[in-house]
Amino acid sequence: MSWLLNLYKTYQENLDRIGKIEERFYGDKSKTFTLLPISHTTQTAHIEVLVTKDGSFHSAKVTDKEDAVTVIPCTEASSSRAGSVVAPYPLHDKLMYVAGDYEAYGGQRKEHFQRYIENLELWANSSHAHPKLSRILAYLKQKTLIRNLVDEGILHVDENQHLIEKWDKKYGENKPDIFSVLAGDQFSAFVRFDVHSYPEVSRKVWNDGEMYDSFVQFYNTLLNDEDICFVKGEVIPQTERHANKIRHSGDKAKLISSNDTSGFTFRGRFDKSQQVASVGYEVSQKAHNALKWLIQYQGRSIDQRVFLVWQYDQLQTPSPFDDPYSFEDFPEKKESFTAREYAQEISKALAGYEHDLRLKKRDIHILILDAATTGRLAVLYYINMDKHLYLNRLNHWYVSCCWRQRYAEGKTSIGTPTPKDIAFAMYGPQVKEQLIKEVASRLVPYIVGNQMNQNIPKDIVNLAFQRASNPVAMKSWEWEKTLGIACALVNIKEGMEVALDQSNTDRSYLFGRLLAIADVLERRALGSDEQRSTNAIRYMNAFSRHPERTWTTIYAALQPYRIKLGARGMYLEKLMDGILSSFAVDDYTNKPLSGKYILGFSSQRHELYQKRDQTKMNGTDEKGE
Repeated sequence: MSWLLNLYKTYQENLDRIGKIEERFYGDKSKTFTLLPISHTTQTAHIEVLVTKDGSFHSAKVTDKEDAVTVIPCTEASSSRAGSVVAPYPLHDKLMYVAGDYEAYGGQRKEHFQRYIENLELWANSSHAHPKLSRILAYLKQKTLIRNLVDEGILHVDENQHLIEKWDKKYGENKPDIFSVLAGDQFSAFVRFDVHSYPEVSRKVWNDGEMYDSFVQFYNTLLNDEDICFVKGEVIPQTERHANKIRHSGDKAKLISSNDTSGFTFRGRFDKSQQVASVGYEVSQKAHNALKWLIQYQGRSIDQRVFLVWQYDQLQTPSPFDDPYSFEDFPEKKESFTAREYAQEISKALAGYEHDLRLKKRDIHILILDAATTGRLAVLYYINMDKHLYLNRLNHWYVSCCWRQRYAEGKTSIGTPTPKDIAFAMYGPQVKEQLIKEVASRLVPYIVGNQMNQNIPKDIVNLAFQRASNPVAMKSWEWEKTLGIACALVNIKEGMEVALDQSNTDRSYLFGRLLAIADVLERRALGSDEQRSTNAIRYMNAFSRHPERTWTTIYAALQPYRIKLGARGMYLEKLMDGILSSFAVDDYTNKPLSGKYILGFSSQRHELYQKRDQTKMNGTDEKGE
């Protein structure tokens, strides 16, 4: 229950943001959302109806898709209604509930309208009523809603004066707007109401804080089923019906559900759901609304699995999914960035979050949610930890898992791969989101856990390493990106410098350096016009498994390129001889290479390309003459 309590506390810390419309950008697109009041939910409205102050019809329009999501009051019954259950929303609802002339235009229903009007009258006549309620109620009692919408050209009827279920060209060439926003027929249209108050300026009913408070206070008077709340430890009104629409507006999955009242009832262990756990209505509402808001505000969703990191009083919290280059005031990507400079900038950026004096609470909360079925949502992982400890572990991850990365815009710089990048390295650019979310779910506990006493999952490192050792199966850009990610993963354990370490005599590192020199030598002989893979690249996979034998083949294949380069290749020849002389007698064998070989390969290759660029700038050859 700790995650529910912490979500409840988050809601309490952010009461000033209730009802405030916020926006989150996804590339070129954006999505608006708000922290919902309790006893409220969201629905996509298709039609907006304005009534006058004296309770008459004023006008109507089809809502824009960008403005269709509407905050509406709801009861426990209406928020979880399904199938043939008659449970009206208190104010805004479908035509079946709000239109008194529904049957006159071909609709079929039971007591939907009567139940709706009864509930609305109860609210409008209470001591907590808002003035706009009586005007909307007076209009709806006239039972002319569909007729007014037809006259206004919003809804459309056939020759029998019944609502058209599906538009056909026989009714006209131009398809009306209402059919563009509806997924079903016109009977399924959802209607929201407002009061025309010109020339006075007033907020829309669905954005009005006073209207929110009106219903919350009214509905609280109807709650009387009290029990001890397992979250707060207090005796308060409890609920068995908990919110859905947690991950998005179309989400039907619930975190808490107890509808197994027949058959294998509660697995035979309990008689009633309250015996398992009792959750207060207010706690459930606030916790679920806070969770919805946090997911919309900063959650990461991969194949419907949600990854969320938050604090009570600071929403923009660094996440294991963040690329450090996205941090505020973090330097831009650049080729000359060293690993030490990168580590310093990481520490500086995270220190800004650590020492923000405006923050009172120090706990960080990490939550992973996913649904096995359309109706059940599960907490796959939850942990709350001290902010200082969390930022230290995040810092350790960024610094230990870093190498020279190739980015989408073509830049190369020291960086840390994100979980999505790591899945790319493991499975290729066409990796499915189902695999990405599994990789991310396995990495998060390692990143936020004690990295000193546990290892990153071996299969993650091995898959990336194997793909990096097989460049002929990939395009050049894909392999370069995979190589950088694989090096970062391997280096978590090895802890080596990104810059070339000429004093390192590890056999795998030395073999990797040899392979890099062979690749550069042949590439220089081929020239920039020839794009085919070098022998070193073609034999890289075999080289990682049988280095001594494969090196003999690669070295022999270099002969024509060495002749072609002549004196220009002397520096590389000497470098190659120096590395070969560094091998211990027992190390120059066919034993498969460890991950260190790609570290030696990457560092040596980069060093040679950097040296080549520098000599061109200075107008000298590689011997400095």
